[in-house]
Amino acid sequence: MRGPYSGITLNSAKRLLSRDFDAAGIETAALDARILAGHCAGLSAAQLIAQGTDIVTPEQSERLIDAAKRRIAGEPVDLILGYRDFWTDRFKISRDVLSPRPETEGIIEHAIKLIPPAQNDDIRILELGVGSGALILSLLRAYETAKATGVDISPAALRVARHNARVLGLSCDFVQSDWFEGVAGQFDLIVSNPPYITDTEMAQLSNEVALHDPHLALHGGADGLDPYRTIAAQAGAYLMDGGHLILEIGYRQSEDVCGLLRAAGFSQVTAHKDLAGHDRIITATR
Repeated sequence: MRGPYSGITLNSAKRLLSRDFDAAGIETAALDARILAGHCAGLSAAQLIAQGTDIVTPEQSERLIDAAKRRIAGEPVDLILGYRDFWTDRFKISRDVLSPRPETEGIIEHAIKLIPPAQNDDIRILELGVGSGALILSLLRAYETAKATGVDISPAALRVARHNARVLGLSCDFVQSDWFEGVAGQFDLIVSNPPYITDTEMAQLSNEVALHDPHLALHGGADGLDPYRTIAAQAGAYLMDGGHLILEIGYRQSEDVCGLLRAAGFSQVTAHKDLAGHDRIITATR
């Protein structure tokens, strides 16, 4: 039986996808259609443009039908793709980890400013809550001979992170740990993008997030600050003198998180804005 994409060009399939996504109320219909059409055809964005008049093959049609059903059912594009591009690499993702977001690259940018790699290539780095491993492994791209440790409470997330490290040929010590529980030694740099969604916000999540993202990586307690309280209270013991702590925060949490860090004895506590003008990254020094 002929499917909806049989016998039509890739350009027509892309338009059909966009129409169906728009009808389903997907705000990024055209973008999602372009990404998924290229993915299902095995083509880059440039190749999709160049080969847009090619006829969809039966195999491509099957993949397009599956992708369309999943997207219309609310599954995020990244999960359909099975990967996310972050910093300079492509990382496998799954339902066990959050897809790394562009805002998190700000942690890497500020790390490089605070600790220039050319003079500090062999630093020790700790990430709390590694998820897919995208952040710690990207830092290893910048600090090529660094000794890196990544911890996560989720064994499933650690499996994804270890897979990404193997694929990229990077060496990182991954440890199952509830924050600092399984951590030993001291570090020049500690980074984290911890869960920071409040109880109220959790109840208001869209189905796309609520049904597909791991709640363990989202929920930060009643006020969203529980992980920051733990990090502020304990990170100092794991930082070398003059070491740096870099955290991603929710856009309304700057004042509270900065206060927690100052109360814990950190100096040079500074909030940095993202491209949308929201406070997003906090840097602090032991």
